[in-house]
Amino acid sequence: MNSIVELEQFFEKRSLQTYSRENYDKYLKKEGFVFDIPSIHITGTNGKGSTAKYLNEIYKAQGYKVGLFSSPSTTTLFEMIQVDGKEISSDDYLSLFNRLEEKFLKYELSTFEMQTIIALTYFKDRELDIAIIEVGMGGYIDATNIFIPKLSIITSVSLEHTAYLGKSISEIADNKAGIIKRDVPVLLGKLDENTMFAIRQRAKEMESQIVIVEDYHNEQIGVNKITFDYRPYKGLELSTSAVYQLKNASLAVEATKILKDVFSVSEDAVRKGLNTKLLPCRFEYVKKNVMVDGAHNPEAMKSLTETLSKVEHRPIHVVFAAFRDKNIDQMLIALGSISNDVVLTTFQHKRARTEEEYFLYLGDYKFVEDYLSYIKELETTYPDDLILVTGSLCFAGIVREALRNEK
Repeated sequence: MNSIVELEQFFEKRSLQTYSRENYDKYLKKEGFVFDIPSIHITGTNGKGSTAKYLNEIYKAQGYKVGLFSSPSTTTLFEMIQVDGKEISSDDYLSLFNRLEEKFLKYELSTFEMQTIIALTYFKDRELDIAIIEVGMGGYIDATNIFIPKLSIITSVSLEHTAYLGKSISEIADNKAGIIKRDVPVLLGKLDENTMFAIRQRAKEMESQIVIVEDYHNEQIGVNKITFDYRPYKGLELSTSAVYQLKNASLAVEATKILKDVFSVSEDAVRKGLNTKLLPCRFEYVKKNVMVDGAHNPEAMKSLTETLSKVEHRPIHVVFAAFRDKNIDQMLIALGSISNDVVLTTFQHKRARTEEEYFLYLGDYKFVEDYLSYIKELETTYPDDLILVTGSLCFAGIVREALRNEK
């Protein structure tokens, strides 16, 4: 492969609508691929990316050489793979792909399987101290689920990807619990009893200790700032007004406590790591009056709208686009609690819901084709209001990039 554009086109063609690990498992076995860098493995419906980011920053602040593999990408292939906060270069990415291409094609691997092998190979080449690995989807059959971590984390569980993970919360929880390994502790966010039952069963089978995140206390919300307490620390600070990030920050702090004998961290590293710039498209103001947020399911949308109701006191105009497999009923209801001006749109992606696929909603919501022109129109008409772009992490990332380039 001669260029990143060619590689992206190749990956696009290899994306599968259905997924089976049969070819991938043959590749792993016959090629003897092993990933043995000490790692933290993270899954969850929401919050896994931010939890991974906080952990990455904490361990980096302590001086460890840290690798971060996150998904999905909002803009480029490179942001998915980082070492010490620096994205993999295009030259290194192409070099690794070309080095592995023959075997990728021999075993007919899917796009995410190839991206995972590239990431883990890159980490092995860099001789890391620790890797933070985020699941792509689910857990049990996910391409990242091929190593024994030092800690497994399940941030949250709600209905998502039902065509792949299961039709009920308990089935989805069972799938995500597939990352739990024998004698490896598992850290859990606050989960309901149906979810907990499936996870407890898996943990019991694997003889794995369950740790449930503790409550945070004394949270104070300011402008792009939250302070809070989480045992044993007082006055921890986040550089965001997004209240929902308190859950993810608490998980990260608890994880460092569990692993203190393996990877010790100072209080200063914890404080510095938490008070860091967040991932793109998480409650992100790209302009004074334009926010992008990748909320893409009912649970995430509920967290977003609850936070906005606390920190934003100006009228809100919503530009919404989603993938066709998402439950937009509950998402639109949540948005209706903070705005009486919600418009639907679509974007360039094979999974994006089109105007025709919004037909059940067009009686209640306006549809616009050119979302960027519409956002500019809103900015001109309502300069003192907030424009919220949401519904899909991919859509939020596309708009973010367009607005940043415009600036």
